[in-house]
Amino acid sequence: MAGFIAKSQQTEVRGRVVDAETGEALPYVNISFQGTKIGTTSDLDGNFVLKSYYASDTVVATFVGYMPSKMGVILDQTQTVEIKLQAGISLAEVEVRPDKDAENPAHPIIRKVIANKKINDREKLRSYSYEVYNKVEFDLNNVTEDFKSKKAFRPFEFIFDYIDTTGEKDYLPIFISETISEIYYRKFPKAQKESINAVKVSGIENESVSQFLGDMYQNVNVYDNNISVFGKPFISPISNSGFAFYKYYLLDSLWKDNYWCYHIKFIPKRENDPVYNGEMFIHDTTYAIKEFRGNISEEANINFVKGFEVTQIFEQVKPEVWMLTKDKLVVDFALGEKTMGLYGRKTSTYKNHKVNEELPDEFYNTVNQVEVEKGAREKGEDYWQLHRHEELDKNEKAIYFMVDSLKEVPTFQTYLDIVNIVFTGYKVVGNFEFGPYYSLYSFNPVEGNRFKLGVRTSNDFSTRVAFSTYGAYGLRDQKLKYGASFFAFVSKEPRSFFELSYHQDIEQLGLSQNAFSTDNFFGSFLRRNPANKLNLVTEYKGYYEHEWFYGFSNRLIFSHRNILPRGALEFRAPLEGTSGSTLVDAISTTEVGFYTRFAYKERFVSGEFDRISLGTDKPIIEIQLTKSLPGVLNADYNYTKLYAALSDEISFGYFGYTELRSEAGKIWGRAPYPLLEIHKGNETFFYDDYAFNTMNFFEFVSDQFVSVSGTHHFGGLFLNRIPLLKKLKLREVVSAKAVYGTYNSKNSETLQLSEGINTFSNRKPFLEAAVGVENILKFLRIDALWRLSYLQNPNIVDFGIRAKLQLKF
Repeated sequence: MAGFIAKSQQTEVRGRVVDAETGEALPYVNISFQGTKIGTTSDLDGNFVLKSYYASDTVVATFVGYMPSKMGVILDQTQTVEIKLQAGISLAEVEVRPDKDAENPAHPIIRKVIANKKINDREKLRSYSYEVYNKVEFDLNNVTEDFKSKKAFRPFEFIFDYIDTTGEKDYLPIFISETISEIYYRKFPKAQKESINAVKVSGIENESVSQFLGDMYQNVNVYDNNISVFGKPFISPISNSGFAFYKYYLLDSLWKDNYWCYHIKFIPKRENDPVYNGEMFIHDTTYAIKEFRGNISEEANINFVKGFEVTQIFEQVKPEVWMLTKDKLVVDFALGEKTMGLYGRKTSTYKNHKVNEELPDEFYNTVNQVEVEKGAREKGEDYWQLHRHEELDKNEKAIYFMVDSLKEVPTFQTYLDIVNIVFTGYKVVGNFEFGPYYSLYSFNPVEGNRFKLGVRTSNDFSTRVAFSTYGAYGLRDQKLKYGASFFAFVSKEPRSFFELSYHQDIEQLGLSQNAFSTDNFFGSFLRRNPANKLNLVTEYKGYYEHEWFYGFSNRLIFSHRNILPRGALEFRAPLEGTSGSTLVDAISTTEVGFYTRFAYKERFVSGEFDRISLGTDKPIIEIQLTKSLPGVLNADYNYTKLYAALSDEISFGYFGYTELRSEAGKIWGRAPYPLLEIHKGNETFFYDDYAFNTMNFFEFVSDQFVSVSGTHHFGGLFLNRIPLLKKLKLREVVSAKAVYGTYNSKNSETLQLSEGINTFSNRKPFLEAAVGVENILKFLRIDALWRLSYLQNPNIVDFGIRAKLQLKF
């Protein structure tokens, strides 16, 4: 349908209408874009201007006493035309027949909505800005009398005076935040920025959390084909593929805030599809969404979410420019059917819209997309009374007072300490933290029973510098191990810091970044092989890191290491001119390195020192160049290393998502095998995303390599269609991994490969594959793994079952 091609620029047609015979100007002629309700009339001199984002490629002119005229135009451009009308009227014969195959009257409307999505989505604009007021609230629901009477809550039972009983479930408001922000958007070159002018939060002073209470990280856009709900894509009712998933019903045509609208209801075609139930009001001329209300069913495969409702209201802030003016989300969280749950509510209102008012490039050239203005958290009540878009109700006002009162109760602080120990592993005592608890005791064949205690400074000591130290002792080797470090921020905005450290301790070389550490209590006992290829490592290390903007950082590294073999591992150097070898007590290396990491638009939640990445929808690139310094601190070897990695997550909407990671590396020069690429194995019963789970530690080494891994999460696409299984909300997952490398035999002139350590032979890669089920009891993933190559190697497993604890919505 040429009349409904998706566009995002204005088409402007200027011209004059005249009589074809006499050339006389014709006034009051109706001119419109064919197939639309966009039109105008000519003036007394026959002149007209017709412009719209919603143009078709044909202009139609009609006038009493004249034949209709059609003329083709070029979309998205300004043009001048002359329309000549012929006098006379021709009436064609009309035949009326009953239509047995009449189309659902809602379908043509939905098709026009889909065709005009690019025009009605605000991102068609060159630029825009607006002020947004966000209010986020969390409430405990299903608060029972039994819960209120528990002894543990007696010290602060006053909070139950704030319970609201007017809703479907009794609920206790426990958290509220308010923000006022300015949002800025530019289409080309694409840029977006949020400046948070004011923040008011009950009980939280963290600046990183304040960033996420703004608007940019919480948007739902109905014009997207998929509307993400806690990371799971739900198909929009105006998705390009909407007809495959929804039934549509035209209920009425009516006025909605001075706009004539179609009222359409939409329901899922299939119960378990990731779709919405709801209704929308569609403007009859521009086919823009005037109002949208949707909710997901309890059958949706999202953990801990009993309900999710979204309401969006749009206004035409300028002719043919629709912008969101109110947005409301309500989420009902619950761990179980009858347990206490949580309401999450977000209400946003938008005003002071400015359209196509350009700002200079330097305005967008900031370190972070979201900035909290200085003093934003210090605005007084007078400011909020003046600038809130809507007044707080009685319950909302009470939350601030209740939370401030709760913080003064000592028992409440004790409970917070317990939660902190569980999640961080450390017990805070004034200026110091002791732990971590999971390393207090562990076991391995070299040290036997191992005991460790660490201490580090707390945030009360400083939020810019940190000291840490630990000591450990093994009863079998009767050796003391120890370490210490110093960390300091140069600046927090932008993030810039350095760390100096020293340790002498037992290590497992070739561990992945995701693996249990050698001294982890759980890793000691959940192993399929004894940890008998260990090293005693003495290391001095220092590095400086600077983050230029969120997601892009550089790190300069200096390190010196002495590595001694322990357990079944030994270092042997060949004797020149003979077939024999001699034992080597230790190897020594000194290195400098330069590391770069780029993750465009990566998001974080930060504490005072550490932070957690919330990921990015763009690929993540990592590159590290390392150069040894022979002779420096008695280092023995001369080599250069280059390492690169690319990881990405690709969404396939309804069909799930795929995690991909590829790595490659090369080492020039000569180095002993402990300094080459020791490919990441896993000898525990836990699944490791970053390791080969059927490969042993120290099983393969190489001096140049390439690896690739892929995991696809189907999200319950198949299992949710089996009647006996769908209530379990299980999710399918498949994965495959491969690595191939080479080993220069000249490296054996430094150290011979120890028994059981292999290289890749005959151009044959190491391969493994897995099929698994996620979301078992909402927190467990179990994979069946097959090793597909090098099945002749000793002490290997060609098939195994691995488990992984994970909490996902």
